[in-house]
Amino acid sequence: MSGKPNNEPVWPLFDLRLNFNDTMLRPVRETDLNELARILPDDYEHDPSSSLLLGLDLASNRRRLLFQNYWRNWGAWSVESWTLDFCVIYQDQVVGIQALEAEHFVELRTVDSGSWLAPDYRGVGLGTSMRIAILGFAFDHLGAQAAITSARFENAASLGVSRRIGYRDNGVSMSRSPSGPCELQHMRLTRAQWQESSLGDSLLVTGLSGCALYFGLEQ
Repeated sequence: MSGKPNNEPVWPLFDLRLNFNDTMLRPVRETDLNELARILPDDYEHDPSSSLLLGLDLASNRRRLLFQNYWRNWGAWSVESWTLDFCVIYQDQVVGIQALEAEHFVELRTVDSGSWLAPDYRGVGLGTSMRIAILGFAFDHLGAQAAITSARFENAASLGVSRRIGYRDNGVSMSRSPSGPCELQHMRLTRAQWQESSLGDSLLVTGLSGCALYFGLEQ
């Protein structure tokens, strides 16, 4: 047995960094979970298919699910199905999560996204910056051909970010939610629309080469 140390990272996804203007995105680590649970906003909605534990109030259940979703997403990662949760770092503080996910990405080249921000950091342009960062990563570094997203009709902030970036309306559907049935506005952004905008020109991505295989890409 060789006594030489193995300097290759065991989970190279942790080395990813997306830097856009004054916002930095890095994958969530287990040591971030307590802080993320502390700043989880009251208007955050959990997956309606998730089971709630009797005896815990809604806020406690949502914090618990934050932990379980973290472990599930890393544990279930495959080239065919992945969800990458980034911590949003602003002024050296963890202020929220920006997620990027895909099913059969190598074949379909389509990504979806979701996010939340702590209330104290809303309204200063962070929602737009963090979305631009993951779209630049998806289109310009992973080779995505389309990005989709959806939000409730009353979620004007999320829909406003999508429209400012260039997403176009792509249908309406009814969906379950923790507060009951709701209407979702679906939106879609193509690679051509993204490249025309030049929004991602100042994005700096590091750490991708070490984990390219995790996305089904050649190193």
